[in-house]
Amino acid sequence: MAQADDELEEGKMPLLDHLVELRQRLIYSAIAWIIAFIPCVYFSRYVFEFLADPMIKILKDNNQPFIYTDPTEAFFTDLRVAFWLSFCVAFPAIAFQVWRFVAPGLYRNERGAFLPYLFASPVLFILGAALAYWGIFPLAFTFFASFQNETTKLVPKVSEYLTLVLRLVFAFGVTFQMPVLLTLMARVGLASSAGLAAKRRYAIVAITAVAGVLTPPDVFSMTALMLPLFLLYEVSIFSCRMIEKQRAARQAAEEDEDETT
Repeated sequence: MAQADDELEEGKMPLLDHLVELRQRLIYSAIAWIIAFIPCVYFSRYVFEFLADPMIKILKDNNQPFIYTDPTEAFFTDLRVAFWLSFCVAFPAIAFQVWRFVAPGLYRNERGAFLPYLFASPVLFILGAALAYWGIFPLAFTFFASFQNETTKLVPKVSEYLTLVLRLVFAFGVTFQMPVLLTLMARVGLASSAGLAAKRRYAIVAITAVAGVLTPPDVFSMTALMLPLFLLYEVSIFSCRMIEKQRAARQAAEEDEDETT
């Protein structure tokens, strides 16, 4: 009984060590986020002006392009901008802490395979956000502003505008993670290039549906998201095919080594 208890305690210790390590990494990430948040509060107004610029250009003839009806609305809008801006600034430190937590549980070849995705993910997110800002916002806001007439004027609220902008930015950034997700699934055996190619027609339907939900109800905005997603799906198939070739080459090398020994 004592031996069984000792084995049970030995089995518990690694879990406790992992929990302690996770707690430490979360604390470091939170500290990095808080440190970044303090200066971001100062720059939040400039960032909001940058985000509001597409709408301001469209509503340049209006005397008051933005309003707020709650006395605290503008203040909390600046805090929301600072919150997300500080996360973007602190993301390298947060990603480093994630890597420090995950890396000890990976083999050396797995670490080398994981690192490219850690760098590719933020790059793809930035590309998606850039497409939303420079490609979708002008088209979408022009469409919405076209409903103005002599009796109705578009005067957006700062909080509601920020919510719309952040939702579109994060939606586009997340959808652009498709190559990373599908490639990781192929690496662990949950997807294959042949399977993705065979299901291309279903992917086209799914991408069209996603583009229709995320973009405003006009053909130009929808097409602006559909075409990059189609391209990213083809890139995912190519990436999965490369992974399969590397896996086959590695297995062949291992079999040759076993035969020689």
